[in-house]
Amino acid sequence: MRELRIGDKVAKVPVIQGGMGVGVSRSSLAGAVAKAGGIGIISTAQIGYDEPDFLKNHCEANNRAIEKHVKLAKAQADGGLVGVNVMVALKDYEEHVRVAAKAGADVVICGAGLPVTLPGLLEGTDTKFAPIVSTEKALMVLFKMWDKKYNKTADFVVIEGPKAGGHLGFSVEQLSEDAAGSLDYDTEIRNIIARVRQQEEKYNKKIPVIVAGGIFDADDVAHVMSLGADGVQVASRFVATQECDADMRYKQAYVDAKEEDVRIIKSPVGMPGRAVQNVFLEEAESGKCKVERCLGCLAKCNPAEIPYCITDALIRAVQGDVEHGLIFCGANVGKITEITTVPEIMDDLKRGFMKGEND
Repeated sequence: MRELRIGDKVAKVPVIQGGMGVGVSRSSLAGAVAKAGGIGIISTAQIGYDEPDFLKNHCEANNRAIEKHVKLAKAQADGGLVGVNVMVALKDYEEHVRVAAKAGADVVICGAGLPVTLPGLLEGTDTKFAPIVSTEKALMVLFKMWDKKYNKTADFVVIEGPKAGGHLGFSVEQLSEDAAGSLDYDTEIRNIIARVRQQEEKYNKKIPVIVAGGIFDADDVAHVMSLGADGVQVASRFVATQECDADMRYKQAYVDAKEEDVRIIKSPVGMPGRAVQNVFLEEAESGKCKVERCLGCLAKCNPAEIPYCITDALIRAVQGDVEHGLIFCGANVGKITEITTVPEIMDDLKRGFMKGEND
């Protein structure tokens, strides 16, 4: 069974659990995945939503919650690796990265935008970092910027494909191509990996490449490993586990969802997103969702122009109001049929690595 080495940090199983906010992947889920040998990831997006002072001091509440959940997850992890996912689109993106590193996060993964300042934010720490990219072009832009400004490169790279959940780095047209089966994303993955291998030579270091988006079972794992990946990132499947931090009604919504219930939506973040159809999405499409308050969570957000408040919508969902909240999901949510456990999922994914080694 192969390991995942990121510098001097080693995960026994090359599986990263994807970050899911608001509150879906916090210390319980991340700690369980880390204990099972993978890398558990906490989403920092409005992570302090249930702190008593969140509405009045959301910045302080989020920072406090980041520190709390990183430490709780690491205490549970039994020596396993714990990290955070920080959205670049967040107003407090840089602060979240610094707080997580100070709390002891082993890795920081950043998406929903290009993390151009990330190497500088982690200067002097032992925290490893990765961007989430969906195209070779985006990765080359980042590599060029980091080369010039910091003389540094990524410790690892996460490639997120069009079947991922939440915010997507693709146009609606590209997502339609993928749904029609005409988007050749395997070629894009190979091209990105080739670029990373060039960067490895330049910096004389191993840069693992992790593939995400639509990774559900052992066959999916074996397939992306055949393309040259060093590991996988899995998110949606971990929602329907006993260890997931979300309300049980949220988990059950995943179990109940069918393939035809998945919708591509317009998010206030400014990117397309994939979510489960419900009353909330119907109201959002008809313009019935009012923005009653603004917590200033996004760097670029005008309450007068957005279709709904994404923070409020995600909080309602994770707390169990699954009809009036936003339920992000991956394209394969329809394959989830029961509430299971993290160890059971990890055991299934491990078979994919063994299958690839035996082929």
